[in-house]
Amino acid sequence: MPGGRLTSQDRRLIADGLAEGLGYAEIARRLARPTSTVSREVARNGGLHGYRADEATRLTTRRARRRASVPPGGALAVSGADGDDAETVRGFEEQFVMMVVQTGLPRMAARVLACLYISDSASLTAAELVARLRVSPASISTAISYLEGLELVRRERDALQRRERYIIDDDVWSRSWSASVRANAMWVETARRGVEVFGAGTPVGSRLEALGQFFERIYYGMLGGDLMVDAGDALTVLAALVHSAEPLTPYELAAVLDWPLDRVADALRDAEEHPEIADPVALRRTPAGAYTVTARPDRLTTAQWKALDHARLRAQ
Repeated sequence: MPGGRLTSQDRRLIADGLAEGLGYAEIARRLARPTSTVSREVARNGGLHGYRADEATRLTTRRARRRASVPPGGALAVSGADGDDAETVRGFEEQFVMMVVQTGLPRMAARVLACLYISDSASLTAAELVARLRVSPASISTAISYLEGLELVRRERDALQRRERYIIDDDVWSRSWSASVRANAMWVETARRGVEVFGAGTPVGSRLEALGQFFERIYYGMLGGDLMVDAGDALTVLAALVHSAEPLTPYELAAVLDWPLDRVADALRDAEEHPEIADPVALRRTPAGAYTVTARPDRLTTAQWKALDHARLRAQ
């Protein structure tokens, strides 16, 4: 059922889709699930190259049992610690909170995040958080909503306790990093659009141009770091599609590039899920399962599109 837990059949379909070289978005469409559900499932259970349906089911079951075995209110890593040890752990927890607050999070959200992070199972219920932090349920609810908006925490229904658990996944910081990359790309695109609207020579246009250049440096600096997205492979695949001028399937791309199929699949997925890499073109999948490229619609104004159409018609 869409929105419920993944079944063994769902996991087999995910494994089959990965074997076919499909991207997360396409697999998610087949399952009628959010793309993030598929990407988290794969990341938590072997990764793109090591995902196996049966193993994923086994690992998920084991994690569920581990969480169920945690006593209410006692999921912290300080279990069994007393005296100086407990005081040391509490000191680290406060240091963790202060560090997170300095990055810009509200203090209550930082306390909830720290509490989840130093729990053995990386998951707690609202009641456990209330008891641990000695605050109201409303405060916990507000903090959880804030953290969910940043994709730092997710919720899962606990069938045994019949209540929701709040969980930190192993790939939480990778997803947060990717979200930051996308946010910086949005700043760049918006600033560029503003320069077009107001004109590069105007005071507003100059201000927006400086803004766009600032975030562009941050964006490319993040892409140039140790990021999961391999922009080089994605750009190579896009260049091949531009040169071909005809749609190509992943198998055809693997043949012409002399790459393994899974490398092509990774590059296509990166270009599809991170459109900022492909700028100023966009990757498009045809109904037949091949890929092609087209100009990004937000790169040209309506007047510019019309002028190009007229120029093409005159050339014919």
